Amino acid sequence: MIASVYNKPVMKIINAHCHIYPKTIAERAVSGIAGFYGIELKLNGTTDDLISDGSAYNVVHYLVHSVATKPSQVKSINEFISSEVEAHPGLFTGYGTLHPDSEDIEGDLDHLLELGLKGVKIHPDCQGFSLAEDKAIRLGQIVRDRGLPLLTHCGDYRFDYSNPEQFEVFLKALPGLTVIGAHLGGWSVWDDVLKRIAGKYDIFVDSCSSFRFMEPSKAEEVIRAFGSDRVLWGTDYPAWDHKSELEYTSRLDLTDNEREQILYKNAAKFLGLE
Repeated sequence: MIASVYNKPVMKIINAHCHIYPKTIAERAVSGIAGFYGIELKLNGTTDDLISDGSAYNVVHYLVHSVATKPSQVKSINEFISSEVEAHPGLFTGYGTLHPDSEDIEGDLDHLLELGLKGVKIHPDCQGFSLAEDKAIRLGQIVRDRGLPLLTHCGDYRFDYSNPEQFEVFLKALPGLTVIGAHLGGWSVWDDVLKRIAGKYDIFVDSCSSFRFMEPSKAEEVIRAFGSDRVLWGTDYPAWDHKSELEYTSRLDLTDNEREQILYKNAAKFLGLE
């Protein structure tokens, strides 16, 4: 268990949801995130800052990625993520980005694989497409056919790109695709997640940007509806720091086994680390 959120925890932790950016654009990227979500960010979005923030809390591995808001960004983003993975052997697993409006998604995925990236991250809300659209399902088919997992942003009461209704269409159309639904399957719309998604589809979810926005009892309900062995822990870096996310996690009434699954074991197994 976590001895104290203010001290180094006694168990290993994997942060399974981290956005990172080159130093030359990190300030602009972080400002864009702050504006999109209406929050104040204190972290700077760089690799060094991520590692520094996590090192005090026994974080031993990070799943890192970024998102292309237009097709022309896909190649350079994937090359950046790959370079950071190579620069930090054993510390990072990198997921690449794809965009459904690309003229050559297959070619983009070939390049992603050549770079050694292990999965794909999409963000329908930021990329401007619905998970229920044909082009999103086509992207999912391409990823599935290559045997890669797909991590997707899910949910936002302000939009209809990735809410449970759209997510359900996507999942029904893509049996066999390994999916991680970010934000416990639907940020801010968890009642609908429970009705449409949780326990009904063979997917994983991550916890980032969730516990601070939910009553602990609701978080516990969602976790157990999916199964505690299907939940990965993350901070949504640079949105939130490890200290505060661990503090929110510590408020949940979880068994020792559930807590260890969420903080470490599930991600270690999913990412092939153990």
